[in-house]
Amino acid sequence: MEFLVKSVRPETLKTATLVVAIGENGYLDNSAAAIDTASSGALSAAIRRGDMAGKPGQTLLLTGLAGLKAERVLLVGCGKAEEGIADRAYRKLIASVLGVLKGLGGADAALCLADINVKQRDTYTKTRLLIETLSDGLYVFDRFKSQKAEPSALKKISLVTSKTAQAEIERAVTHGQAIAAGVAYAKDFGNLPPNICHPVFIGEEAKALGKQYKDAGLKVDVLDEKKMQELGMGSFLAVAQGSAQPPRLVVLNYKGAGKNTQPHVLVGKGITFDTGGISIKPSQGMDEMKYDMCGAASVLGTFRAALELKLPINLVGLLACAENMPSGTATRPGDIVTTMSGQTVEILNTDAEGRLVLCDTLTYAERFKPQSVIDIATLTGACITALGTLVSGLMGNDDDLIQQIKAAGDAADDRVWQLPLHDEYQEQLDSPFADMANIGGPKAGTITAGCFLSRYAKNYRWAHLDVAGTAWISGGKEKSATGRPVPLLMQYLLDRSQS
Repeated sequence: MEFLVKSVRPETLKTATLVVAIGENGYLDNSAAAIDTASSGALSAAIRRGDMAGKPGQTLLLTGLAGLKAERVLLVGCGKAEEGIADRAYRKLIASVLGVLKGLGGADAALCLADINVKQRDTYTKTRLLIETLSDGLYVFDRFKSQKAEPSALKKISLVTSKTAQAEIERAVTHGQAIAAGVAYAKDFGNLPPNICHPVFIGEEAKALGKQYKDAGLKVDVLDEKKMQELGMGSFLAVAQGSAQPPRLVVLNYKGAGKNTQPHVLVGKGITFDTGGISIKPSQGMDEMKYDMCGAASVLGTFRAALELKLPINLVGLLACAENMPSGTATRPGDIVTTMSGQTVEILNTDAEGRLVLCDTLTYAERFKPQSVIDIATLTGACITALGTLVSGLMGNDDDLIQQIKAAGDAADDRVWQLPLHDEYQEQLDSPFADMANIGGPKAGTITAGCFLSRYAKNYRWAHLDVAGTAWISGGKEKSATGRPVPLLMQYLLDRSQS
C-alpha cells in the first residue's frame, strides 16, 4: 500500500473515497465542516435523519454529493470529541474504515482523520497507530493456498492534514511503514509451517537479509553444532539432540553508529517446533507450537524495520534456533547438562526447553559488551494464565531499563506488565544434584523462568519479555502470528537513537 501525506482543502480533493470523522451530538471537525458546507449540508442532513450518530466505529457511505470532487464520502463515528477515544477504540475505528474501503471499487482513498481526539496521543503517535493498524488489516498469508486472496482494488491512501502538521505526519508515516513491514516479516516467519521453517531455514533467511542490507551495515553469521560444541553450549545442544533438524545460533550485527558504541542486543527464542520432548505436550492444539519461534521472528522483524530506517545505533540480534522432539536420542527428565557459563542444570521437564537455549545465548551475548540485552520468548503458559493475551510479561535486573521498556510499550500500544524477580523465588530452582533445576514447580511459573534466565544475565543490563500470550492468536480461522512485540522493540530503539 502506498501512503501519501497531502496538505489540501478536502472538499477540493479528487479521490474515489473521502473519509471524514463525525462526533457524537452532531460534532463536525474542521474537515467535516468544510465538506458539509461544500455539499450543501449533506453531512448535517444525515445526522438529522439519524443515519449517523457518531458512535466510535460507526460508518455511513454517501455517494453523489454535489460540490465535491470525491466520488464518495465515508463518514466514520469518533465518539465524544471533547472526551476523546482510547487506543483500542481508535484501532477499531480505523479497522471499520478499512473494512468498508476494501469492499469498494476505488483505487484510492483520502483520510481526513487528523483531528480525531485520541486520549494521550500526539499527532505523531496517533498517525503511527493509524498506519500500523491499516497495514495489519491489509496483511494476508496465503502462500500455501491454491486459491489466492482476491487483490484489493485499493492501492493508495492519502492522509489529509494541515501544512503545520505535515512534517510530523510524514515522519510518523515513514516510521509506521517501516514498523509495519517488520511486523509483517515477523508474522510471515511465525505463520510458516514447521516442516519449512526450521533452524537451518531461519539461518539461510537471515543470511539473505544480510545480503539485502549489506550496504546498510548488516553482517550475519550462523553458528552450527560444531561451533556450539566448541563454545560449550551444552544446554542449548541438549534441547536439539532429539531432532533430525540441527540447531543454529544466528548472529545479526548491525553497525549504524560509531565503531566503539556499545550495541543493544536482542535475543530471540527460536524453537521452530515444540512437542515438549520426552515430557510431551497434549496433542490438541500442538500444531500451534510452530509459533514457539515467534521471539526469534520478532527480532528479525525488528531488524528489518531498523534497517529500513537506518537507525543510528549498533544492534546485535541472537536467534536461538532448535527443534524440540522426542526420540531415542532426546534429553530425558533427570539429565544434567553443563551450560556455556559453567553452571549445571538438572532437566526436570524437557518441555521447559526455551530457557535452556536462551541461557547459553545470554552467556554468548556478553562478548558484545552490550548497553542492554532484551530477550523475547514464548516462554511460559503461566504467563497466559497471569496476564491473558493483551499484555506481555516483563522482568529484568535494571530499573531504568524496565521503565524504558514500559514507556516504549505504552507509546507503541504494545504494552507490558512487570512481574517481580524477588530472591525468594530463586529458591524454587534448587536441585539436590546440580546448580539448579530447569523448573521451579507449579507456583509462579513465569517468574521462576525469569529467575532461571537472570542467573545468566548478571554482567549487563537485562530484561526478559514473555510473549507467550501475545505472539499469536490461537485457534480457529483467525489463527495467526501477531508480530508482537516488534512495535515495542522498535519504539525502544527509536528512543535510544534519539537520546
